Amino acid sequence: MTGRRDFLSQPAPENYVAGLGRGATGFTTRSDLGPAREGPSEDQIKEALAKRAAQLGFSDAVAGKKKDQAADEDENDERFQDPDNEVGLFAGGIYDKDDDEADRIYREIDEKMDKRRRARREAREQAEREEYERKNPKISQQFADLKRGLESITEDEWAALPEVGDLTGRNKRARQARHQRFYAVPDSVLAAASSAGELGNTVADDGSASASAPKNNADGTVTDFAKIGQARDKVLQVRLDQASQNGTSTTSGSATSVDPKGYLTSLAKSQLPESAAQVGDINRVRELLESVIKTNPNNGPGWIAAARLEELAGKIVAARNVIARGCDHCPKSEDVWLENIRLNDQRNARIIAANAIKKNNRSVRLWVEAMKLEDDARSKKRVIRHALDHIPESEALWKEAVNLEEDPDDAKLLLAKATELIPLSVDLWLALARLESPENAQKVLNRARKHCPTSHEIWIAAARLQEQLGQGEKVNVMKRAAQVLVKESAMPKREEWITEAEKCEEEGAIITCGAIIRETLGYGLDEDDDRKETWLDDARGSINRGMYETARAIYAYALRVFPTSKTIWLAAADLERNYGKREDLWQVLEKAVNAVPHSEILWMMLAKEKWQAGEVDNARRVLARAFQQNPNNEDIWLAAVKLEAENNQTEQARGLLKQARQEAPTDRVWMKSVAFERQLSNLDEALDLVQQALNLFPAYPKLWMMKGQIYEDLGKKPQAREAYATGVKAVPGSVPLWLLYARLEESTGLLPKARSVLDRARLAVPKSPELWCESVRLELRAGDTKQAESLMERARRDVPKAKQGLLWAEKIWHLTEPKQRKPRAVEAVKEAENDPVLLGAVARIFWGERRLDKAQSWFERALVRDADLGDSWAWYYKFLVEHGTPEKREEVVKKCVGVEPRHGEVWQRVAKDPRNARKSVEEILKMVAAEVH
Repeated sequence: MTGRRDFLSQPAPENYVAGLGRGATGFTTRSDLGPAREGPSEDQIKEALAKRAAQLGFSDAVAGKKKDQAADEDENDERFQDPDNEVGLFAGGIYDKDDDEADRIYREIDEKMDKRRRARREAREQAEREEYERKNPKISQQFADLKRGLESITEDEWAALPEVGDLTGRNKRARQARHQRFYAVPDSVLAAASSAGELGNTVADDGSASASAPKNNADGTVTDFAKIGQARDKVLQVRLDQASQNGTSTTSGSATSVDPKGYLTSLAKSQLPESAAQVGDINRVRELLESVIKTNPNNGPGWIAAARLEELAGKIVAARNVIARGCDHCPKSEDVWLENIRLNDQRNARIIAANAIKKNNRSVRLWVEAMKLEDDARSKKRVIRHALDHIPESEALWKEAVNLEEDPDDAKLLLAKATELIPLSVDLWLALARLESPENAQKVLNRARKHCPTSHEIWIAAARLQEQLGQGEKVNVMKRAAQVLVKESAMPKREEWITEAEKCEEEGAIITCGAIIRETLGYGLDEDDDRKETWLDDARGSINRGMYETARAIYAYALRVFPTSKTIWLAAADLERNYGKREDLWQVLEKAVNAVPHSEILWMMLAKEKWQAGEVDNARRVLARAFQQNPNNEDIWLAAVKLEAENNQTEQARGLLKQARQEAPTDRVWMKSVAFERQLSNLDEALDLVQQALNLFPAYPKLWMMKGQIYEDLGKKPQAREAYATGVKAVPGSVPLWLLYARLEESTGLLPKARSVLDRARLAVPKSPELWCESVRLELRAGDTKQAESLMERARRDVPKAKQGLLWAEKIWHLTEPKQRKPRAVEAVKEAENDPVLLGAVARIFWGERRLDKAQSWFERALVRDADLGDSWAWYYKFLVEHGTPEKREEVVKKCVGVEPRHGEVWQRVAKDPRNARKSVEEILKMVAAEVH
């Protein structure tokens, strides 16, 4: 035997700590008298490990540890301390005005830098978010196509699906094992079962069983049938009393009869009111609040809460008693006194208010409440004057005193005294200036500016006073105001100045409104900022709020900074066209063409306005000036042609077109020449012109389309087919040309040829929703619904989701049952929510369901999304013809005429018909509305 002891009898190694190896340290429990022993510190652990390593001969590890300790000490050297994280270094410093100015400058710089980078940052975050959503689609999106496939499952197939069951048999075995368990039955169960069928047949007077009954109550239990009956009767009586609280007749608080007809109604009324249901257990809340006010009797909110609880419970007397005790314990709390005044009637409230003011004679709220308790104006004035004797520096009390005065002279005296006592109150100075004559008001405002140099309201009031005196254009008060406010570092932001300008416009001070914008709009914006877009946004915001003079002032200031900006000139002209006078619009356009003489659109707008006003000669002069500034400009040439054609000057229009083909021989000029001859039914001349044009511009698709249409008008289908076939070879990317070609083949009865043309078109122009939709419609017209559905599914896989609005509209209305249209529309809006064609289709669904408000809102959404889509205007007008008012129809027609839509499947077909060339936009709108279905 060896002398070595077993493991458990061996002494612990040196520096051994129990549980250290598994990370256990000491802890404290509730039963401990003191804190438990803490574990070893980090230094003790390192020392123990180093000593153990030295005993085992790992001296290198010890040296490494020492190096690490030295490195740690070097890292903790104060030389490398972060100065931004030093605590208490400047704790004793004084925060003065210069520090505040520096902080403000740095804050403004940070805001400006953030604003300059915000648009790019938001765009980048949006792109990253969309990329993440595209790479990580939701589960519902991944299985959307499978869900759509479930609609083709029949009821038999659905019923044939197997039920989910236990295929492993484990649960079955567990159930069988559970049923096979047996337990011993207690004797008490057997005894009870043996006496379960025995019944007693007599009842004694005291309610106990008679002697003839079997003695089966040896366990001490006695069945008292009399008490059971009494309890049952008592419960029934209580229920009847509760049910008949609103019955027909009651005596001594208990119901004597129950109204059988109003039984259910009375049950509903017997429920707790909503306020009681919110409070819940009032007694429990009362105990809690009593504990609060006993623990801290000087806590005013506790007394107020306790009083309101009693008020909520309907015990108004108890609430008054509670709040009275609160006033005794919190005599300096004005909230408690105000609550006491509120809970009492007027006579008692006056006494309470007097006591409250004795305790708090400098409380403005108590004085004002005491004034409101008085009935006549004289008593109210007396209370307010007593209040001013105690608190002469209260602005609120002086305002109340002025409001009580009916004589303006007395009010002026009060305001004069108030401004002497409170010279920094801007409202009092302004009120005094409003009551004075214009000459004295000017003196008052000058004194106010001396006392309140940082108040912009006083400067605005001075500017409005000058406008009232007729000196608004001569004396530029706002220029001086901006200089002083910048010097005093009290210049408000641009948005605040715009708000003040709109307030002046609303009150009729138009000159002051313009002066505010003129002198302050550029404050805070540097040349690096996008000032043009900022000012345009400001003007649009004012227009949306109905402040058109402010918007005019903003455009005027922006045009002084950017005099050659065509965008700002167009926005200003649009403002005058919609909300101004015709003379103002002409004046703006005259300034625009002088500032930007090479902008043909401004010249044409001016000529059009003159022409629509009936001044044809002035319109010709405008176009002549435009020719001088923009020689050989096709737009001006075509505008001159349109002017002559609309005024039935056919020969002059033809001569202008001929001259334009020589001096400005563009493809558009040639196309307009062909269209002009076609409108006059000179088809041979038009055919000759289109052939000449195609020799010069073979890649212009509209010329090929017009050539085919001319042949169709002449009844020459083979030549039209040849023209379209040659055109799609020359311009394979033109979708309208392919559509005309396919429809020609369909009109001749060659459906296979039309399908072939559309197949070739989809190869030449992939991912085109128009071509796919035409293929679906071709099959629907041919009566092949299955093929149409197949093509629709292929189209939805090929066309990007953002462009699938036309396809969804076609599917919803022609490939979906009426009951399924709304779910299809919900799915469609999720994938192509901004497509105007789809929005119009959804509006028609609501129209069919007679949800007229919804339908109108969706039609308007479609117009907001794309106002140039004429079909949306036609559908909306057709809706208003049936369900709208005449005023609303006139408004829609007016807006449509102003927008002049040019696109839309039906709109283009009707508008480009040569027979409708001279019709107005309103006539085209009504024709399209009659044709859409």
